[in-house]
Amino acid sequence: MTTQRRAIRNKRSRDRRERRRNWVRSCALATLAAAPAGPAAAGISGLCPDGSIYIVQRESQIPCPDSKQVAPHEIPPIRPELLPTPYTWKVWNERQDPNNPYNLIDAARQVRGLDGPGGAPPPGVAGAPPSEQVAALPQSGPAAPTLPSRPLDLGLSGDELRSLYQIVELTQESIPVQFARNTADGRGVFRVALARSGAFESRLRDAWESRGGLGGATVVLFTAVSKQPFAFHGNFTFVQEHMTYQPDATNARQLGVLQGRLGNLEGGEAVLGYIVLPETMDPALALDVYWNDRMTVARFGG
Repeated sequence: MTTQRRAIRNKRSRDRRERRRNWVRSCALATLAAAPAGPAAAGISGLCPDGSIYIVQRESQIPCPDSKQVAPHEIPPIRPELLPTPYTWKVWNERQDPNNPYNLIDAARQVRGLDGPGGAPPPGVAGAPPSEQVAALPQSGPAAPTLPSRPLDLGLSGDELRSLYQIVELTQESIPVQFARNTADGRGVFRVALARSGAFESRLRDAWESRGGLGGATVVLFTAVSKQPFAFHGNFTFVQEHMTYQPDATNARQLGVLQGRLGNLEGGEAVLGYIVLPETMDPALALDVYWNDRMTVARFGG
């Protein structure tokens, strides 16, 4: 009976060891199956000849020929012209480009209109009466916005306007938010600066109190100084996270001129104005500010 019990115990021990080995083997197989597939999942990073960067999983997905594969830590900074820009800012500049065929049509029509009714038609082309010529021309889309003809009257004295101008200029020493366009010889052509003034913001809120108010919007002052003839239209774009804002220069609730004018400026002219930012934009957080082909990051404070 003792021998029988010993055999039963030995069989039970062998069964337990076998079950333990099977369990360990199944755990190891499950771990290997769940592990990532080394190089196949690591990805491939590199540069294209145009300076753009790619990160793909397989070589067949590389978006350009003659690419250079580099490790992620070896990728150089992206060229500024390849950084993403706000779509509205890009569209505005395209519509203002004098070389855009859309604008060339209007310019050509104005030149033809200077000939007047007595102008001789080109050889071999019969001239129609002036009224028929005008009727045959299709409409050229929405007219260009009319810029303010004179500065807004907020009851500011000459000394107050000069003080506001100095506030913007002096603020650049501690919180610079400015743009500059220079010639090839290094002489300054045009300079734009922005700053915030709590006193003027309160003054503007009072002025708009009877016309719906400005709510919790932030007001920013800007100055523009022309050392040589330059076209300045106040085409600013502000970007914060997913929000993009482009103030309308024809709407004084969004952008107004306090001194000077918008448009074609002569050398030595100065412009002082303001921009009302949307309530959804926090002035204490970083704002990407665009002007023409320039961009800077600004913080205007809480």
